[in-house]
Amino acid sequence: MAVFTEVSNKEARDLLRRLQLGKLLSLRGIQGGIENTNYFLSCEAGEFVLTLFERLTAEQLPFYLHLMQHLARAGIPVPDPQADKRGAILHTVAGKPAALATRLRGQSQLAPSAAHCAAVGAMLARMHLAGRDYERSQPNLRGLDWWNATVPVVLPHLEPAQAALVQSELAYQNHVAASSDYAALPRGPIHADLFRDNVMFDGEELTGLFDFYFAGVDTWLFDLAVCLNDWCIDLPTGRHVQERAAALLAAYQAVRPLTASERALLPALLRAGALRFWVSRLWDYHLPREASLLTPHDPSHFERVLRERVQHPWLAD
Repeated sequence: MAVFTEVSNKEARDLLRRLQLGKLLSLRGIQGGIENTNYFLSCEAGEFVLTLFERLTAEQLPFYLHLMQHLARAGIPVPDPQADKRGAILHTVAGKPAALATRLRGQSQLAPSAAHCAAVGAMLARMHLAGRDYERSQPNLRGLDWWNATVPVVLPHLEPAQAALVQSELAYQNHVAASSDYAALPRGPIHADLFRDNVMFDGEELTGLFDFYFAGVDTWLFDLAVCLNDWCIDLPTGRHVQERAAALLAAYQAVRPLTASERALLPALLRAGALRFWVSRLWDYHLPREASLLTPHDPSHFERVLRERVQHPWLAD
């Protein structure tokens, strides 16, 4: 959500004219994140978020945008992309593919309680079930194939102990992915990045999920593991917090119980989730792009999480 591409007021007004949303009142760049350009946009029709896509192509984007539209129509509180008079929800702004979606109410909960984690677990399960009849398909672009391609790129930047860990974990994840239990895991559209800063709350009420631009078809268990690795750990140490994890998992299972294969592979997928974000943060940190507002995430955080997941596996009791 850094600003890689500057958007002028005129360009924003032109978009609003095409979408018939009235006059522009304000436009403000959003700091944080590392993939796309984002602005808060206020106009006569309401509050929106304008996203310009810096890496995703116009061919890839319909999967994400129509998934958000599909989930919104199913009652999941997600940003709803705005259409022009022809029904198109993918637009062009400043020469980049772009979307304008409704802005969610509430604020991020960066110090979640067990109640917040339970709300996330229940909503994640609802989202998975709501996506079962989504007809478009696209793989998780930051899945195993991407890890296999990216680890050799970041290896020269690592200390020997880090290199040994990332290589051994990558080999382990390739072994897991070849197993029959893994093949049996339920799959569908997943968010794949549902961290604390991608969920909105009003008190303990979950008011929305956003930033679906890492979504793809993958195992639901991987999505659950990504959530457990952020919402249910102690951030300074990366250590597991049992009360929050138990609340999130129980709430998820109250909506969609885990299968036997999912229970068996939860420890492995928790490691996979940690590896995915360690590798991507290493890539962003050591091979950054230019942006007027950009703060790369600390890669060492998910290195700690991965080491904790390897040393202290957590089972779904």
